[in-house]
Amino acid sequence: MEFGTPKAVEDLPPLTPDAVVDLSQERKDARTDEILNALDDDLIGLVPVKTRIREIASLLLVDRLRARFGLTSAPPNLHMCFTGSPGTGKTTVAVRMAELLHGLGHIRKNHLVTASRDDLVGQHVGHTAPKTRDVLRRAMGGVLFIDEAYALHRDSDRDYGQEAIEILLQFMENHREDLVVILAGYRDRMDEFFAVNPGMSSRVAHHIDFPDFDLAELESIGRLMLAENGYALATDAEPVFRDYLALRSTQPRFANARSVRNAIERARLRHANRLTATTDRVGRADLMTLRPEDFLASRVFATERPEPGTPT
Repeated sequence: MEFGTPKAVEDLPPLTPDAVVDLSQERKDARTDEILNALDDDLIGLVPVKTRIREIASLLLVDRLRARFGLTSAPPNLHMCFTGSPGTGKTTVAVRMAELLHGLGHIRKNHLVTASRDDLVGQHVGHTAPKTRDVLRRAMGGVLFIDEAYALHRDSDRDYGQEAIEILLQFMENHREDLVVILAGYRDRMDEFFAVNPGMSSRVAHHIDFPDFDLAELESIGRLMLAENGYALATDAEPVFRDYLALRSTQPRFANARSVRNAIERARLRHANRLTATTDRVGRADLMTLRPEDFLASRVFATERPEPGTPT
């Protein structure tokens, strides 16, 4: 979704001390409500996450108005840490955050650069600094999202991750008006990362935890994914799909919404194979409807638990 280019605060007319501002119009001009509503459409649940994002949006909107009234304050520190299991929406929220920050004039570009350890850390002396600076250069004016950020630190004298961390720290401090860094990863491992890198912890103002989805939310996510792809569950497939999700969520390498998507993809494969193997004539409803057997054939329903990484 494109939200256009907002006007920078300096391009907006100043307000007189006795002026009264229509906040709903300001939100509309900054496209704040559009972006937050899109976030609601993108993601089921995650109420604490969405609440914090709305709080940040409110702060930036008020700061924008204060500037037009000639009221000055230090720009907020918006570096963030997103913690949670895989598939809980961290990347999706990062994309919407970039749109939000751009709409409110905090960053110059509606721009998200995603990076991992491999993008930042080199394999030999002199290799890390140019790699890290190149990623930062591409991210300037927007948001840098570092997934599994804890992987930057390794207890080894021959590892160059610490050099990347030191360069990141410098940029996070010196360019915080033109760059927002979002670190992401499992909560316990990010806690360990901050424990050994207190300078990084002190530069991150917003720690946002993404909870795992409960069964009802997983089912709603699945229904949304099915609808987006033009599929639906047969009535007798609904409890089977629910049982599948309940079982899969207890098994190794469960990844929340990502695992739901994978389950639907595999059900679609079984559905297609069933139709082509057993049916000569099909109608529109046949092409759209997933039946119980499209899920029951999964190893998730087997007596023995599947090996880690086994397709289910």
